[in-house]
Amino acid sequence: MSNKTFKLLLNYLIKGVLFLVPLAGALLLIFWIVATIDSALNLSWLIRDDFGKPLYIPGLGIIIMILILILAGVVVTNFITEPIINRLSKLLNRVPLFNTLYSSIKDFTEAFVGDEKKFNEPVLVEINETGLRKIGFLTQHDLKKIDLPNDVIVYFPYSYSFAGQVCVVNAKRVTPLKMSATDAMKLVVSGGVSGLEGKTIDGLEHQDELIE
Repeated sequence: MSNKTFKLLLNYLIKGVLFLVPLAGALLLIFWIVATIDSALNLSWLIRDDFGKPLYIPGLGIIIMILILILAGVVVTNFITEPIINRLSKLLNRVPLFNTLYSSIKDFTEAFVGDEKKFNEPVLVEINETGLRKIGFLTQHDLKKIDLPNDVIVYFPYSYSFAGQVCVVNAKRVTPLKMSATDAMKLVVSGGVSGLEGKTIDGLEHQDELIE
């Protein structure tokens, strides 16, 4: 095999890896999540075949989950009033350990799919006087209740991770980013590799500078 042929095959291999690995990884993760939910809610322990063995029906668990969520939405929207929801939340918040898990998951879920999304204000925060800055999301504008009138709370997601860090920052060090929240999250999570190819929140074409 000639050196030219080897380089050509190596180039094909690298291009194949760059194309298939992210695609396969995303598909496998989605498949794992769907399969786990489907298996947990499949009710195979109730359904038996002709030989009396549990019968697994592919997709049944997902259908059941969707129906449960829709039913819960109908009940909460039409039959459960706001005072009842508030009383239930207060009751759950009194249960040790459960209150921490419940409130954290509830707030995190509402931050992405609730009426008042929290991660929709990407900002640039000046960390120190050397010019170091970090991209984050402004989640709390007013901290007067904890005697911090000049500060705000910014959430800094980690690259290649679903975790992040919550920081109290002086409001003067925070500058709004001229990009959509989705592109800002992509930029941080990808380690700065992707996210700049998108459009700004105003629908304008991507710009050379991130801030005003």
